[in-house]
Amino acid sequence: MEWPMTERTLSIGVDVGGSHIGCAAVDMFRGELIPGSESRLDLDSFADAGTVFTTWTRAIKSTLERIDRDRLAGIGFAMPGPFDYRNGISKMEHKYPRLFGRDIAGELRRRVHVEGDTRLRFLNDATSFAVGEAWLGKGMGCQKVLAITLGTGLGSAFIDDGIPVVDGENVPAEGCLWHLPFRYGVADQFFTTRWFVKAYADRSGGKVTGAREIAGMADAGDPVALAIFERFGSNLAGFLAPWLKKFQADVFVMGGNITR
Repeated sequence: MEWPMTERTLSIGVDVGGSHIGCAAVDMFRGELIPGSESRLDLDSFADAGTVFTTWTRAIKSTLERIDRDRLAGIGFAMPGPFDYRNGISKMEHKYPRLFGRDIAGELRRRVHVEGDTRLRFLNDATSFAVGEAWLGKGMGCQKVLAITLGTGLGSAFIDDGIPVVDGENVPAEGCLWHLPFRYGVADQFFTTRWFVKAYADRSGGKVTGAREIAGMADAGDPVALAIFERFGSNLAGFLAPWLKKFQADVFVMGGNITR
């Protein structure tokens, strides 16, 4: 069946990171990216509000210019927290501190010139990743998906039949794992870039900026780097196994910069 070309079947997905913004348009009926609609710009999350909004606007408009705006149903933002996702209000202080308390939805609607009947929706970035993987990615066709993102923080989401599960006896509150106890601290201390940097310093006395450098050393056979990744994998398996069993996940998906 062909969907009428006059219907609003297009959505723009916006990935807001700490150092970039990425956009692309999706045909929701066909489940396909619109070729050539991608745009990406780098920026400093500590820049002033005007600079951030201007950069975000440029990226979104770049994608808008490559699609039929009459077919646009809405724009979805994968946004790091803390954030008032229902109302589009930033609560972040560690990223984009100059936007704290600002009405992001209203500001962008005005700057991008999006009509009131075009929806703007905000969702946690890890949850957005999980929903996408369950719909068209590695979790496609699976009932229950547990997805995590590994980077500057530990993100997570539990998906059942395409819907995020945020409460119940089989998932942690809000689907969040980062704050749960693990060893002598909480999970976020062990499954982020900070852990790799500290582990390398403790074992070698040297300094690195992140996991990528240690991964390169491991590929070259460096015993310290290999031991660090072995420990990371062992820790992660031990932490996640109870939740994978409790949720009865059909598939486990990892994302985030560390997975590269």
